[in-house]
Amino acid sequence: MIPRYGDPMVITRDLRLPDGRDLRIHDTGDGGTALVWHHGTPQTGALYEPLLGLARERGIRLVSYARPGYGGSTPQPGRAVGSAGPDMAQAADVLGIERFAVMGSSSGGSHALACAALLPDRVTAVVGFAAIAPFDGDDSWFDGMVDDSALRAATAGRDARMRHAEQSEFDPATFTDADFAALAGTWAAMGVDAGTADRAGPDGQVDDDVALVNPWGADLAAVDAAVLLVQGEQDRVAPLTHALQLTRELPQSELWLRPDDGHISVLDACPQAMDWLLQVTR
Repeated sequence: MIPRYGDPMVITRDLRLPDGRDLRIHDTGDGGTALVWHHGTPQTGALYEPLLGLARERGIRLVSYARPGYGGSTPQPGRAVGSAGPDMAQAADVLGIERFAVMGSSSGGSHALACAALLPDRVTAVVGFAAIAPFDGDDSWFDGMVDDSALRAATAGRDARMRHAEQSEFDPATFTDADFAALAGTWAAMGVDAGTADRAGPDGQVDDDVALVNPWGADLAAVDAAVLLVQGEQDRVAPLTHALQLTRELPQSELWLRPDDGHISVLDACPQAMDWLLQVTR
């Protein structure tokens, strides 16, 4: 068991999948409702505060796993967003969890939605913060992104996206003042984790981006669970247009707009979103 950033002990294990890959899983191991957190790009898949404390206060068993190429999970070039479905199902089987809710941020929100589409008998509810919508090939998909160069490179394939990774640098204009305040305060551990993932190499984030601009391998029309989309109207990474597209593709979804939030600060709605999740899964 490995403590994360001084938080209570989290059980961490590596699962060997039938195709020979390793999948690293993190699990608080206790609680009633099971909630799987799907991390953003780049992240290691580790669990940290305030997620741990919010889940503990509500009696939620919090689980996460590192997508291929992150945090101890074997890279899987060519994976789709929908590849999260079978990986998550196998992880849940090992943990003895039959039904679970899913929650994710940014690209993690996209992967959470794909899991709900592919595992309708197991996913009880979905929360997506600043989720990226499926790419339809229309250039307007990039509108509102301050720095869209990585995703545009990904449209040319993995090799092009990898070359971009070798020379690109983070553009601070991507985040709002509210985002930087969140990373300096409540969500500081997320920033630490992103730095750890970034230093480990580009495989995970390259494959995330390539997956986002290719067919998901999951049909959102198959999502049967209740869906909550939480969107910052000032988001410069996953603009409001993505949330609006998702609401059209998910007519049963509920959209919470936060006028002053960006890509990170929107996560300040996490306590209310967890309360919503508990209410709809009773």
